[in-house]
Amino acid sequence: MTTERRHDIDWLRVIAIGLLLIYHIAIIFQPWALFIGFIKSDEPIEGLWKPMTMLNVWRIPLLFYVSGMGLYFALKKRTWRQLLVERSKRILLPFVFGILAITPLHMYIFQEYYNMPLSYYPHMGHLWFLGNIFVYVIVLLPVFFYLKKQEEGRFKKGLSSLMSHPIGPLSISVFFVLEAFLVKPQLFQLYAQTWHGFFLGLIAFFSGFLLVYSGKAFWHTVLKWRWLYIGIAVVLYAIRLTIFETVSPGYLMAIESNCWIFGVFGLSYKYLNKPSALLSYLSQAAYPVYIIHMFVLYAAASIILPLSIHPILKFIAVVAFTGVFCYLIYEFIIRRINILRPLFGLKWRTKNREKVMRFNTISRLKNGTIKK
Repeated sequence: MTTERRHDIDWLRVIAIGLLLIYHIAIIFQPWALFIGFIKSDEPIEGLWKPMTMLNVWRIPLLFYVSGMGLYFALKKRTWRQLLVERSKRILLPFVFGILAITPLHMYIFQEYYNMPLSYYPHMGHLWFLGNIFVYVIVLLPVFFYLKKQEEGRFKKGLSSLMSHPIGPLSISVFFVLEAFLVKPQLFQLYAQTWHGFFLGLIAFFSGFLLVYSGKAFWHTVLKWRWLYIGIAVVLYAIRLTIFETVSPGYLMAIESNCWIFGVFGLSYKYLNKPSALLSYLSQAAYPVYIIHMFVLYAAASIILPLSIHPILKFIAVVAFTGVFCYLIYEFIIRRINILRPLFGLKWRTKNREKVMRFNTISRLKNGTIKK
């Protein structure tokens, strides 16, 4: 099952960003959307909120976990200088460009929709996630390289032994519970531009690195016990819905969040750790789509919400519009205009690289290692 590239982790990144798009669209149809700067539908669909509350405790932490895992694989073949340069190009450059040129776009649309005076100001918006990740890389890089040099040491052996038991992954939740007690977030699921989001992300990022660093033991454990973790998460979610009206104490939400995530890791390791042409394409598209999706979503809302159709049809239409236009912008502008590629986290494309990529893809298709 183990491959040189972990395709299940690539899939989880794609899926998490897809869920992010759906989640942000669903916010438009909540009564409180305007309070957090979203265009709001005059006909809310409050029934969407319950499934959203199940997602919102683990979708962002999952992205931080996966980002930490990705750094482990990047670190294996790079020096610390190479890693800093590569992460600066891939994260810092799109982050700065996005603040200056992308996030103001959805604010323009918001101002136009509500007949407000048009104004420009650079802001992080939804790109706060990239800023956090870059800080984590800078702060944790010395620790990561120290651990890299100690891959045969006692710490890794002890960590691997711990992760071979079902309680091992769950023990990580202790740090998330401590974060909830110490930071005391107003809402556990309020991650954007908060100290809670910063420290929770830091713990998840570091944990993601350590889980891959620990070796196969973690993956075998989540594979074997995936339904246990999902079962615990379902019970905690049911308690949250029935007793606490969707907002349970932070320590319970921290445990629930991790149980969902470990269950998802187990399912993805079993079913998604295989290459495909679709995954190759979506892995490249996910990052640029994440960067542009908010202004496309706001444009969709401004066009579709005034229509005289059922709210459910509006929701479906906004989802379809956002998906289609994100694809068109990525496929025909970002992906094909070479000067834009680095601004959205993609590598500068040379003719030689393009030929090599095409040759490798065709070769793997012929050999049957990529499914059509």
